[in-house]
Amino acid sequence: MSVPAQYDKGFFGHPKGLSTLFFTELWERFSYYGMRAILLLYLTAAVADGGLGFDVGKGTSIYALYTSMVYLLSLPGGWVADRFLGQRKAVLYGGILIMLGHFTLAIPAVEAFFTGLVLIVVGTGLLKPNISAIVGQLYHENDDRRDAGFSLFYMGINFGALAGPFVCPLLGENVDWHLGFAAAGIGMFFGLIQYVRGAKYLGDAGAEPEKFEDPREAGRHRRILTAGIAIAVIAAAAVAALHFSGIFVLTVERIADSFGFILFAIPVVFFAGLFLAEKWTPVEKGRLATIVVLFLAAAFFWAAYEQAGSSLTLFAERSTDREVWGFPEFPAGWFQQLPALFCVILAPVFAWLWVRLGRKQPSSPAKFAIGLVLVGLGFVVMMGAASASAAGARISLWWLVATYFLHVLGEMCLSPVGLSTMTKLAPTRVTGMMMGVWFLAASVGNYVAGRLAGQYESLPLWQLFGLFVLLTFGAGAVLALLVRPIRRMMGGVH
Repeated sequence: MSVPAQYDKGFFGHPKGLSTLFFTELWERFSYYGMRAILLLYLTAAVADGGLGFDVGKGTSIYALYTSMVYLLSLPGGWVADRFLGQRKAVLYGGILIMLGHFTLAIPAVEAFFTGLVLIVVGTGLLKPNISAIVGQLYHENDDRRDAGFSLFYMGINFGALAGPFVCPLLGENVDWHLGFAAAGIGMFFGLIQYVRGAKYLGDAGAEPEKFEDPREAGRHRRILTAGIAIAVIAAAAVAALHFSGIFVLTVERIADSFGFILFAIPVVFFAGLFLAEKWTPVEKGRLATIVVLFLAAAFFWAAYEQAGSSLTLFAERSTDREVWGFPEFPAGWFQQLPALFCVILAPVFAWLWVRLGRKQPSSPAKFAIGLVLVGLGFVVMMGAASASAAGARISLWWLVATYFLHVLGEMCLSPVGLSTMTKLAPTRVTGMMMGVWFLAASVGNYVAGRLAGQYESLPLWQLFGLFVLLTFGAGAVLALLVRPIRRMMGGVH
């Protein structure tokens, strides 16, 4: 991949195009995490207070659908970019859809709200996987700066995730919910402006879709796209007809339940097809089996970690004392800045730690097990917080601070390690699909997170939080017991 020499070191020693992608991703994450910080609060707020007045079960069902679909659509979003649009156009079109989605959410109507969510989901599916792909294309194949470049890019994600949950809850909770959604749209607008202005620094990275030597192959992919769109339209029309005829009345809960069955079936069918479709060497089979185990572990982790936007936010709003040093009560959504803040602080510490330990550092499955236990320890803290607030008293904010700190310690052991491990374990001919598997694990985890959070008003809180302790400690213990056999299956990958 050739990059004009004059742009090679224009951004902290990296290609100047990285600055374009850094700030685009910063503003996109600003909009995503800013909106997410107030999403469930808006859904469950009383109509008199400007919210939709949904109960927690319905609100968390919508939250589960939204957060899981964002990651799930990264799979077709990457495919469409590779075959038809090219990554550059996919990022642009995705950003436009995201911006329009947030501005649609700013319209005070239920129909506008759901339309906005759909636009954001589709837009994020186009933007998220493809902007990362462009980052990789900025570097020559053997460029030693590649890993450091992705680290810089990751910092942009966290800066956006830090700023968004400050601005949007400040406006949404204190002034008007729709103003908070509009602020997220303005953030994405800024990202698009600088993306278009900075496109000249990207060279030819992501400019064109994949070229097919055989025209028949290109035609096959067009037929797949056409068939996919036709099936989606027909399915939507059939469901709408059943709903309006009264044969099968749709509710949010029914949609969420049906989506869950489909979502859980996808990895089963995918992995079964993967193992059966090709002839794998014994080493490849062992590595693919390891990917399956790590996929399950990651799904358990995200199911617990992603309580940040659901049950932990409800706890922050309803049970936490948010007055500090005599200042007025700050927005509950501000707590969602903590994971990003701790990521910014801890990421360089963990990067130094793994380098310092060298070959003595824990293996990838061992790090996954540690990550699961750490996120579980965060919910041990929350069990204490729930007990302390059982009488209805608001408790210290430090309970949540401690929980998020433990959760991010776990994230540092699992999230960056998982992405790296997937690239090492994946057979060369399916490397791209294995990156999609990582997004799929996040999608499954986010869905489970939202549905379990729906029990917030049904179970005593110490039991709800205790459920996450059992899930993560159990998964971590099983993984710890399997570390040695998994290492043997990894075929020399540490």
